[in-house]
Amino acid sequence: MQAKKLIVNILKALLFAGIGATILYLLYRGQNVEYQLFCQEEGIAEENCSLLQKIWKDFQSVNYLWIFIIIGCYTISNFSRAARWLMLIRPLGYQARFWNAFFTIMLGYFTNLGIPRIGEFIRAASMSRYEKIPTEKLVGTIVVGRTFDFIMLFTAMGLAFLLEFDTLWNYLVANFDLSAKFGGLLSSNLLGILIGVAVMSLVLFYVFKTKIQSLSIYQKGLDILKGFADGIQSIRKLERPWLFLFHTVNIWIMYFLMTYLAFFAFEPTSGLSPVAGLMIFIFGAFGFVVPAPGGMGAYQFFVTEGLAIYGINGNDAFSFANIIFFSLQIGSNVLLGLISLVALPLLNRGTKREEEVIN
Repeated sequence: MQAKKLIVNILKALLFAGIGATILYLLYRGQNVEYQLFCQEEGIAEENCSLLQKIWKDFQSVNYLWIFIIIGCYTISNFSRAARWLMLIRPLGYQARFWNAFFTIMLGYFTNLGIPRIGEFIRAASMSRYEKIPTEKLVGTIVVGRTFDFIMLFTAMGLAFLLEFDTLWNYLVANFDLSAKFGGLLSSNLLGILIGVAVMSLVLFYVFKTKIQSLSIYQKGLDILKGFADGIQSIRKLERPWLFLFHTVNIWIMYFLMTYLAFFAFEPTSGLSPVAGLMIFIFGAFGFVVPAPGGMGAYQFFVTEGLAIYGINGNDAFSFANIIFFSLQIGSNVLLGLISLVALPLLNRGTKREEEVIN
Protein backbone atom coordinates (compact mmCIF):
# COMPACT_ATOMS: atom_id res chain seq x y z
CA MET A 1 0.00 0.00 0.00
CA GLN A 2 2.83 2.37 0.93
CA ALA A 3 4.67 1.49 -2.29
CA LYS A 4 1.54 2.25 -4.34
CA LYS A 5 1.12 5.62 -2.61
CA LEU A 6 4.78 6.43 -3.24
CA ILE A 7 4.44 5.59 -6.92
CA VAL A 8 1.32 7.77 -7.22
CA ASN A 9 3.11 10.71 -5.57
CA ILE A 10 6.12 10.28 -7.85
CA LEU A 11 3.85 10.23 -10.91
CA LYS A 12 2.07 13.38 -9.69
CA ALA A 13 5.40 15.14 -9.18
CA LEU A 14 6.53 14.13 -12.67
CA LEU A 15 3.23 15.32 -14.17
CA PHE A 16 3.41 18.76 -12.58
CA ALA A 17 7.11 19.08 -13.36
CA GLY A 18 6.27 18.18 -16.95
CA ILE A 19 3.64 20.93 -17.09
CA GLY A 20 6.12 23.51 -15.85
CA ALA A 21 8.92 22.28 -18.11
CA THR A 22 6.62 22.32 -21.15
CA ILE A 23 5.54 25.91 -20.51
CA LEU A 24 9.16 26.92 -19.97
CA TYR A 25 10.29 25.17 -23.17
CA LEU A 26 7.55 26.76 -25.28
CA LEU A 27 8.43 30.17 -23.87
CA TYR A 28 12.13 29.56 -24.54
CA ARG A 29 11.41 28.47 -28.11
CA GLY A 30 9.43 31.64 -28.79
CA GLN A 31 12.15 33.83 -27.30
CA ASN A 32 14.80 31.96 -29.27
CA VAL A 33 13.04 32.83 -32.56
CA GLU A 34 13.08 36.51 -31.54
CA TYR A 35 16.75 36.27 -30.59
CA GLN A 36 17.68 34.73 -33.94
CA LEU A 37 15.91 37.60 -35.74
CA PHE A 38 17.76 40.09 -33.57
CA CYS A 39 21.08 38.47 -34.47
CA GLN A 40 20.24 38.64 -38.18
CA GLU A 41 19.40 42.34 -37.91
CA GLU A 42 22.64 43.02 -36.04
CA GLY A 43 24.73 40.91 -38.39
CA ILE A 44 25.76 38.44 -35.69
CA ALA A 45 26.86 35.04 -37.02
CA GLU A 46 24.48 32.15 -36.26
CA GLU A 47 27.14 30.17 -34.39
CA ASN A 48 27.56 33.13 -32.02
CA CYS A 49 23.82 33.54 -31.49
CA SER A 50 22.73 31.17 -28.71
CA LEU A 51 19.98 32.20 -26.34
CA LEU A 52 21.19 29.69 -23.77
CA GLN A 53 24.65 31.24 -23.84
CA LYS A 54 23.11 34.69 -23.42
CA ILE A 55 21.09 33.52 -20.40
CA TRP A 56 24.22 31.96 -18.89
CA LYS A 57 26.17 35.21 -19.39
CA ASP A 58 23.27 37.14 -17.87
CA PHE A 59 23.42 34.91 -14.79
CA GLN A 60 27.15 35.60 -14.53
CA SER A 61 26.59 39.36 -14.80
CA VAL A 62 24.14 39.49 -11.89
CA ASN A 63 25.04 41.46 -8.78
CA TYR A 64 24.39 38.70 -6.26
CA LEU A 65 24.58 41.10 -3.32
CA TRP A 66 21.04 42.12 -4.29
CA ILE A 67 20.02 38.47 -4.52
CA PHE A 68 21.19 37.88 -0.94
CA ILE A 69 19.28 40.97 0.19
CA ILE A 70 16.18 39.61 -1.55
CA ILE A 71 16.61 36.25 0.19
CA GLY A 72 16.74 38.23 3.44
CA CYS A 73 13.42 39.88 2.56
CA TYR A 74 11.96 36.46 1.80
CA THR A 75 13.11 35.15 5.18
CA ILE A 76 11.68 38.17 7.01
CA SER A 77 8.34 37.65 5.26
CA ASN A 78 8.22 34.09 6.54
CA PHE A 79 9.16 35.20 10.06
CA SER A 80 6.05 37.39 9.93
CA ARG A 81 4.04 34.52 8.45
CA ALA A 82 5.10 32.24 11.33
CA ALA A 83 4.34 34.91 13.96
CA ARG A 84 0.94 35.58 12.39
CA TRP A 85 0.13 31.86 12.34
CA LEU A 86 0.93 31.56 16.05
CA MET A 87 -1.48 34.43 16.73
CA LEU A 88 -4.25 32.42 15.05
CA ILE A 89 -3.36 29.24 16.92
CA ARG A 90 -3.33 30.72 20.45
CA PRO A 91 -7.10 31.44 20.63
CA LEU A 92 -7.65 27.72 20.03
CA GLY A 93 -5.97 27.00 23.37
CA TYR A 94 -2.52 25.92 22.14
CA GLN A 95 0.92 27.44 22.70
CA ALA A 96 3.03 26.46 19.70
CA ARG A 97 6.69 27.36 19.27
CA PHE A 98 7.93 29.92 16.78
CA TRP A 99 10.64 27.78 15.15
CA ASN A 100 8.26 24.89 14.63
CA ALA A 101 5.89 27.30 12.86
CA PHE A 102 8.68 28.79 10.73
CA PHE A 103 10.27 25.51 9.67
CA THR A 104 6.95 23.80 8.90
CA ILE A 105 6.05 26.76 6.67
CA MET A 106 9.35 26.40 4.81
CA LEU A 107 8.79 22.65 4.57
CA GLY A 108 5.43 23.34 2.94
CA TYR A 109 7.02 25.58 0.31
CA PHE A 110 9.66 22.94 -0.31
CA THR A 111 7.09 20.20 -0.96
CA ASN A 112 5.18 22.52 -3.30
CA LEU A 113 8.17 22.25 -5.64
CA GLY A 114 7.33 18.57 -6.04
CA ILE A 115 3.54 18.52 -5.93
CA PRO A 116 1.88 21.97 -6.17
CA ARG A 117 -0.81 22.87 -3.60
CA ILE A 118 0.18 20.03 -1.23
CA GLY A 119 2.43 22.26 0.83
CA GLU A 120 -0.32 23.66 3.06
CA PHE A 121 -1.39 20.15 4.08
CA ILE A 122 2.21 19.13 4.77
CA ARG A 123 2.62 22.29 6.82
CA ALA A 124 -0.47 21.52 8.91
CA ALA A 125 0.40 17.83 9.32
CA SER A 126 3.98 18.62 10.39
CA MET A 127 2.86 21.24 12.90
CA SER A 128 0.26 18.80 14.22
CA ARG A 129 2.94 16.18 14.75
CA TYR A 130 5.31 18.38 16.71
CA GLU A 131 2.78 20.49 18.62
CA LYS A 132 -0.04 17.93 19.12
CA ILE A 133 -2.68 20.24 17.63
CA PRO A 134 -5.52 18.69 15.56
CA THR A 135 -4.68 18.97 11.88
CA GLU A 136 -8.14 20.18 10.86
CA LYS A 137 -7.90 23.11 13.28
CA LEU A 138 -4.51 24.05 11.89
CA VAL A 139 -5.92 23.90 8.35
CA GLY A 140 -8.64 26.29 9.50
CA THR A 141 -6.06 28.81 10.72
CA ILE A 142 -4.16 28.46 7.43
CA VAL A 143 -7.38 29.21 5.53
CA VAL A 144 -7.80 32.38 7.61
CA GLY A 145 -4.23 33.45 6.84
CA ARG A 146 -4.66 32.77 3.14
CA THR A 147 -7.91 34.76 3.14
CA PHE A 148 -6.03 37.83 4.35
CA ASP A 149 -3.31 37.11 1.77
CA PHE A 150 -5.92 37.21 -0.98
CA ILE A 151 -7.22 40.52 0.39
CA MET A 152 -3.69 41.93 0.28
CA LEU A 153 -3.12 40.58 -3.23
CA PHE A 154 -6.31 42.20 -4.52
CA THR A 155 -5.36 45.43 -2.72
CA ALA A 156 -1.95 45.38 -4.42
CA MET A 157 -3.61 44.68 -7.76
CA GLY A 158 -6.00 47.58 -7.27
CA LEU A 159 -3.14 49.92 -6.35
CA ALA A 160 -1.07 48.81 -9.36
CA PHE A 161 -3.98 49.24 -11.76
CA LEU A 162 -4.78 52.64 -10.27
CA LEU A 163 -1.21 53.89 -10.64
CA GLU A 164 -0.59 52.36 -14.07
CA PHE A 165 -4.07 52.19 -15.57
CA ASP A 166 -3.23 53.98 -18.81
CA THR A 167 -0.06 51.96 -19.36
CA LEU A 168 -1.78 48.65 -18.62
CA TRP A 169 -4.89 49.45 -20.67
CA ASN A 170 -2.84 50.39 -23.71
CA TYR A 171 -0.96 47.10 -23.35
CA LEU A 172 -4.18 45.05 -23.10
CA VAL A 173 -5.78 46.79 -26.08
CA ALA A 174 -2.63 46.24 -28.16
CA ASN A 175 -2.32 42.55 -27.32
CA PHE A 176 -5.85 41.20 -26.70
CA ASP A 177 -9.26 41.40 -28.36
CA LEU A 178 -11.13 42.28 -25.19
CA SER A 179 -14.58 42.65 -26.74
CA ALA A 180 -14.43 39.20 -28.30
CA LYS A 181 -13.30 37.60 -25.05
CA PHE A 182 -15.92 39.23 -22.84
CA GLY A 183 -18.64 38.81 -25.46
CA GLY A 184 -18.01 35.09 -25.59
CA LEU A 185 -18.15 34.88 -21.83
CA LEU A 186 -21.46 36.69 -21.58
CA SER A 187 -23.08 34.59 -24.31
CA SER A 188 -22.07 31.26 -22.78
CA ASN A 189 -24.40 28.96 -20.85
CA LEU A 190 -21.78 28.19 -18.19
CA LEU A 191 -23.74 29.87 -15.39
CA GLY A 192 -26.89 27.90 -16.22
CA ILE A 193 -24.96 24.61 -16.23
CA LEU A 194 -23.40 25.37 -12.84
CA ILE A 195 -26.79 26.21 -11.33
CA GLY A 196 -28.25 23.00 -12.76
CA VAL A 197 -25.44 20.89 -11.28
CA ALA A 198 -25.88 22.57 -7.88
CA VAL A 199 -29.66 21.93 -7.86
CA MET A 200 -29.21 18.29 -8.92
CA SER A 201 -26.60 17.77 -6.18
CA LEU A 202 -28.99 19.12 -3.54
CA VAL A 203 -31.80 16.85 -4.78
CA LEU A 204 -29.58 13.76 -4.69
CA PHE A 205 -28.36 14.64 -1.20
CA TYR A 206 -31.97 14.98 0.04
CA VAL A 207 -33.03 11.64 -1.49
CA PHE A 208 -30.03 9.70 -0.15
CA LYS A 209 -29.56 11.79 2.99
CA THR A 210 -29.73 8.92 5.49
CA LYS A 211 -27.26 6.71 3.62
CA ILE A 212 -24.83 9.58 3.03
CA GLN A 213 -24.85 10.60 6.70
CA SER A 214 -23.99 7.04 7.75
CA LEU A 215 -20.78 7.05 5.70
CA SER A 216 -17.52 7.53 7.61
CA ILE A 217 -16.28 9.95 4.96
CA TYR A 218 -19.31 12.17 5.67
CA GLN A 219 -18.47 12.25 9.39
CA LYS A 220 -14.84 12.96 8.59
CA GLY A 221 -15.95 15.83 6.37
CA LEU A 222 -18.04 17.27 9.21
CA ASP A 223 -15.02 17.09 11.53
CA ILE A 224 -12.92 18.94 8.97
CA LEU A 225 -15.59 21.62 8.52
CA LYS A 226 -15.83 22.02 12.30
CA GLY A 227 -12.06 22.41 12.44
CA PHE A 228 -12.27 25.05 9.71
CA ALA A 229 -14.95 26.87 11.69
CA ASP A 230 -12.84 26.80 14.87
CA GLY A 231 -9.87 28.16 12.93
CA ILE A 232 -11.91 30.94 11.33
CA GLN A 233 -13.45 31.88 14.68
CA SER A 234 -9.94 32.42 16.05
CA ILE A 235 -9.69 35.74 14.17
CA ARG A 236 -12.35 37.16 16.52
CA LYS A 237 -10.29 36.23 19.58
CA LEU A 238 -6.95 37.76 18.68
CA GLU A 239 -5.25 39.49 21.60
CA ARG A 240 -3.51 42.13 19.41
CA PRO A 241 -5.31 42.55 16.08
CA TRP A 242 -3.04 45.46 15.14
CA LEU A 243 0.00 43.15 15.37
CA PHE A 244 -1.75 40.61 13.15
CA LEU A 245 -2.37 43.39 10.63
CA PHE A 246 1.27 44.52 10.88
CA HIS A 247 2.57 41.03 10.06
CA THR A 248 0.12 40.68 7.18
CA VAL A 249 1.18 43.99 5.63
CA ASN A 250 4.86 43.23 6.28
CA ILE A 251 4.61 39.92 4.41
CA TRP A 252 3.39 41.70 1.30
CA ILE A 253 5.81 44.60 1.57
CA MET A 254 8.62 42.05 1.62
CA TYR A 255 7.11 40.29 -1.42
CA PHE A 256 7.04 43.60 -3.29
CA LEU A 257 10.65 44.39 -2.31
CA MET A 258 11.75 40.97 -3.56
CA THR A 259 10.68 42.02 -7.06
CA TYR A 260 11.67 45.67 -6.96
CA LEU A 261 15.15 45.11 -5.47
CA ALA A 262 15.74 42.37 -8.02
CA PHE A 263 15.73 45.06 -10.71
CA PHE A 264 19.05 46.36 -9.37
CA ALA A 265 20.66 42.92 -9.67
CA PHE A 266 20.36 42.94 -13.49
CA GLU A 267 21.58 45.87 -15.59
CA PRO A 268 18.73 45.98 -18.21
CA THR A 269 16.11 46.35 -15.45
CA SER A 270 18.10 48.54 -13.04
CA GLY A 271 16.37 51.75 -14.15
CA LEU A 272 12.79 50.62 -13.57
CA SER A 273 10.68 52.45 -10.99
CA PRO A 274 8.99 51.19 -7.79
CA VAL A 275 5.62 51.41 -9.60
CA ALA A 276 7.01 49.11 -12.30
CA GLY A 277 8.18 46.81 -9.48
CA LEU A 278 4.63 46.67 -8.13
CA MET A 279 3.24 45.86 -11.56
CA ILE A 280 5.80 43.10 -12.27
CA PHE A 281 5.16 41.70 -8.79
CA ILE A 282 1.46 41.38 -9.68
CA PHE A 283 2.25 39.80 -13.04
CA GLY A 284 4.55 37.29 -11.35
CA ALA A 285 1.86 36.41 -8.80
CA PHE A 286 -0.38 35.25 -11.65
CA GLY A 287 2.26 32.69 -12.54
CA PHE A 288 1.81 30.84 -9.26
CA VAL A 289 -1.80 29.99 -10.13
CA VAL A 290 -0.65 27.41 -12.68
CA PRO A 291 -0.14 23.92 -11.12
CA ALA A 292 3.58 23.67 -11.83
CA PRO A 293 6.50 23.38 -9.37
CA GLY A 294 6.87 26.84 -7.86
CA GLY A 295 5.02 28.27 -10.87
CA MET A 296 7.85 27.22 -13.20
CA GLY A 297 7.27 28.34 -16.77
CA ALA A 298 4.15 30.34 -15.98
CA TYR A 299 6.13 32.71 -13.75
CA GLN A 300 8.64 33.35 -16.55
CA PHE A 301 5.82 33.92 -19.03
CA PHE A 302 3.97 36.52 -16.96
CA VAL A 303 7.09 38.36 -15.83
CA THR A 304 8.37 38.49 -19.42
CA GLU A 305 5.02 39.87 -20.58
CA GLY A 306 4.96 42.40 -17.76
CA LEU A 307 8.45 43.70 -18.49
CA ALA A 308 7.47 44.18 -22.14
CA ILE A 309 5.13 46.95 -20.95
CA TYR A 310 8.18 48.89 -19.78
CA GLY A 311 10.21 48.42 -22.94
CA ILE A 312 12.45 45.56 -21.77
CA ASN A 313 13.11 43.34 -24.78
CA GLY A 314 11.88 39.77 -24.57
CA ASN A 315 15.30 38.13 -24.26
CA ASP A 316 16.44 40.34 -21.38
CA ALA A 317 13.04 39.94 -19.71
CA PHE A 318 13.28 36.15 -20.08
CA SER A 319 16.76 36.19 -18.53
CA PHE A 320 15.54 38.36 -15.63
CA ALA A 321 12.61 36.03 -14.94
CA ASN A 322 14.90 32.99 -14.89
CA ILE A 323 17.49 34.70 -12.71
CA ILE A 324 14.87 35.55 -10.10
CA PHE A 325 13.04 32.25 -10.33
CA PHE A 326 16.02 29.93 -10.04
CA SER A 327 18.07 32.09 -7.66
CA LEU A 328 15.20 32.88 -5.33
CA GLN A 329 12.11 30.75 -5.79
CA ILE A 330 13.99 27.49 -6.25
CA GLY A 331 17.23 28.28 -4.42
CA SER A 332 15.69 29.71 -1.25
CA ASN A 333 12.90 27.15 -0.98
CA VAL A 334 15.21 24.21 -1.60
CA LEU A 335 17.86 25.46 0.84
CA LEU A 336 15.43 26.42 3.61
CA GLY A 337 13.33 23.31 2.95
CA LEU A 338 16.32 21.01 3.42
CA ILE A 339 17.33 22.91 6.56
CA SER A 340 13.77 22.43 7.85
CA LEU A 341 13.90 18.68 7.25
CA VAL A 342 16.97 18.49 9.48
CA ALA A 343 16.03 21.17 12.00
CA LEU A 344 12.53 20.02 12.94
CA PRO A 345 13.50 16.59 14.34
CA LEU A 346 16.53 18.10 16.10
CA LEU A 347 14.56 20.95 17.68
CA ASN A 348 11.89 18.57 18.95
CA ARG A 349 14.17 15.71 20.02
CA GLY A 350 13.62 14.82 23.63
CA THR A 351 10.68 17.17 24.09
CA LYS A 352 7.49 16.00 25.73
CA ARG A 353 5.51 16.53 22.53
CA GLU A 354 7.93 14.47 20.44
CA GLU A 355 7.99 11.69 23.05
CA GLU A 356 4.18 11.55 22.94
CA VAL A 357 4.29 11.22 19.15
CA ILE A 358 6.90 8.43 19.31
CA ASN A 359 5.00 6.52 22.00
